[in-house]
Amino acid sequence: MDRPGATYAGTALGTMGQPTPSPVRSRTTHVSPRVEGLEVTSYEIPTDQPESDGTLEWDSTTLVLVEAFNGRERGIGYTYADRSVETLIESKLAELVEGADAMRPPAVWAAMRRELRNAGQPGLGSMAISAVDIALWDLKARLLGVSLADALPRIRDSVPIYGSGGFTSYDESELREQLRGWIQAGIRSVKIKVGRDPEADPARVALAREVIGPNATLMVDANGAYSLPQALGLAERFAEQQVSWFEEPLSSEDLEGLAELRSRSPAGMAIAAGAWSAVECHRLLEAGAVDVLQADVTRCGGITELLHIGGLCSARQVPFSAHCAPAVSAHACCALETAEHIEYFHDHVRIESMFFDGGPKPDGDALRPGDSRTGLGLEPRRSALEEHRIE
Repeated sequence: MDRPGATYAGTALGTMGQPTPSPVRSRTTHVSPRVEGLEVTSYEIPTDQPESDGTLEWDSTTLVLVEAFNGRERGIGYTYADRSVETLIESKLAELVEGADAMRPPAVWAAMRRELRNAGQPGLGSMAISAVDIALWDLKARLLGVSLADALPRIRDSVPIYGSGGFTSYDESELREQLRGWIQAGIRSVKIKVGRDPEADPARVALAREVIGPNATLMVDANGAYSLPQALGLAERFAEQQVSWFEEPLSSEDLEGLAELRSRSPAGMAIAAGAWSAVECHRLLEAGAVDVLQADVTRCGGITELLHIGGLCSARQVPFSAHCAPAVSAHACCALETAEHIEYFHDHVRIESMFFDGGPKPDGDALRPGDSRTGLGLEPRRSALEEHRIE
C-alpha cells in the first residue's frame, strides 16, 4: 500500500500469528478417479422480508445446486444466480465433466472455460463454472477423506468474519436489531448498505455507530450507487463515524474513478471492490483502484479461480476479502495467504443454515471449517429444498 493509513486494519498479511494448522487425516485408502455425471437443480427461496441496497431491490434468492457424483461419493457446489445457469450447465458443461478425472478439478475448470468461449465466460458463464468447480473440489476432498480446506490445503485454521446486511430497506428499528444481534454474538465488525438515499446516508451511518459502540469496526457498501463527487464528499462524512471500509463506492468497472477516490479518501479508510475473474481483478490492482480486493467463490469461477485471485493478492501483498457464501468461503479462505475476512451475509447465512446440514458455525468473529466431515461437510436438506424447487 502506498497511501498512508489506507491498509485495512486487522491481521497482518500472510500466516504470521496464525496458529499451526492441525495435521490432515486421510480416511480412505482407495480413490475412484472418474466423475460419472452431474445433477443440477434450481431453487427460489424468498427472503425473510423485501430487501434493497444502493442499486437493486429483491425479495428472493435463487440457488443453483450442482452435485457431481461417482460410484462412492457426491460433491456439491452452488451459486446464487438466475435459473438460466442450470440450463447453461446442462447444455454446455455436464457432458464435458462426465468421465473427467475427479482428482484434477483445475483441468476440468480449464476445459469449461474453453467450452464457454462463445457462449460467454463472465457473468452467468462464470457462475455456472463456479458451481461445477466447487462440486468437483468437494468430490475430490470427499474421495480423499479430508475436509476441503485440508485438500487445498489450508494454511490457517480459521478466518475472521464480519456481519453483513443492514439493507437500505430496513427501518431504524430493524437496523438497530440486526446490528445489536451481531455485536451480542461476538462479531465485532459489521457492514451496512448505503447509496439508496445519499442525503440520508450520513445519518444512517451515525445510527450504526451509535448502536455498535466506539470499538467495533464499521463498514459501508454502496454497490456502485455514487458518482465520484458524491463518493468523495461522503467519504469525509463517513470518516467522522470512523468508517474504515468503503466498498464499491463507484462501479467496479470505473477503474480511474476508484483510483482517484482511493488517492483522495481519508487516511484509514480502505477502498474495496471486486470482479468476475482473475484477469479483471488484476486490472483493479494494476490501476491502483483498491486497498482490498474482493471476489465471490460462487461467482468468480469457483475454488480454482479463487486460488488464482489469491495468488495475485499474495504477489502484491494486498489483503483479500471473500464476498458472501460463507459455508464455501470458509474452506477456500483457509488456503489463501492474505485472506482478511469473509462476508457473513445475512441472506446466504440464512439459506445455508436452513437448507444444509454441517456448515461451519461462528466462533465469536471467526469461522473454522472442521475436519470431522469430509469435503465442505455440507449435506442438503432435500425435503426442505424441494418446497422451493423451480420446475
